[in-house]
Order: sequence, then C-alpha cells, then structure tokens
Amino acid sequence: METQLVIEAHGRRAPVIRVLVVKSLGPLTVAAGVVWAFAQPYRITLLHPRGEGFWWLVAEPPLLAILVGLAFTLLVVPGLVEDLEEGADATPG
Repeated sequence: METQLVIEAHGRRAPVIRVLVVKSLGPLTVAAGVVWAFAQPYRITLLHPRGEGFWWLVAEPPLLAILVGLAFTLLVVPGLVEDLEEGADATPG
C-alpha cells in the first residue's frame, strides 16, 4: 500500500472518530452518574430525606453528573458536531 493512500485513508477517518467521541461523552457521563447512584445509594438523600434542606436534596453529586451529561448531550454536542463536520469538509485532502 502506498504511503499517500494510507495518509488519505487516515485523514478521512479521523473526523468521524472525533465526532463519535464527542457524541459519546454525554451518554457516558449519564451512565457514570447512574452507576455512581447505584454504587453509593446513601449519597442520594432524596431516598431518605431526614430533615435536609432543598439544596442538600437537589445538589447530589450523582444527580448533578446525570444532569451535566444530559445538558452536554442536548445543548453542546449539536454545535460541536456541526463545527467538526464543517472543519472536516474544509480540510483539503
């Protein structure tokens, strides 16, 4: 296989891999939050609120991880993917 063909094949595949990685970050963060919630259920005081205030119940780390993953997936990823695809189209090769 010629060197130029290998470089061209690698050049076309790299943007696709970047897009897949960016698209998977949000769902992986959500999954990590869910696993964290099941691994340490005592962190979710919504299950047993013993006089805790509103912010103590809302600001639970596993719940925040899930919310951040959802926000990233719904708000940030579409713009990033669009920019990555435009950059791949503009790249000569």
